[in-house]
Amino acid sequence: MKLSVSHLEGAVFEGGGLRGFFEYRDLGIEAATGGKVGAHVIRAAAGKHASGETHLHRLDFQMVYVLKGWVRFWYEGQGEVLLKAGSCVHQPPGILHREIEHSGDLELIEITLPAGFATETKDA
Repeated sequence: MKLSVSHLEGAVFEGGGLRGFFEYRDLGIEAATGGKVGAHVIRAAAGKHASGETHLHRLDFQMVYVLKGWVRFWYEGQGEVLLKAGSCVHQPPGILHREIEHSGDLELIEITLPAGFATETKDA
């Protein structure tokens, strides 16, 4: 493992991540940990909306912390959950979920173990 420092100045948000309606800023944690941990700042892509696909992730840990805006999820066994600035959710491994909608100014941090993981789409 190695030291990793990431600054907002000069940071790049890119599409092409897991969800087409988001843009992702890699915080350098995956490279620093050899793929053991992933960390991204994720924000709403302008003019795009959630697809509502029910899915699960094959990983050991996933945490989301909302920095700005809001996002509404559906979780199996829980129903709808509204997360807003300051909200934090631990999504247990394998829990079925889907994003219902989000604000245009949504920005959140996601931390995963490992950095790379499989996602499976399911019928609700």
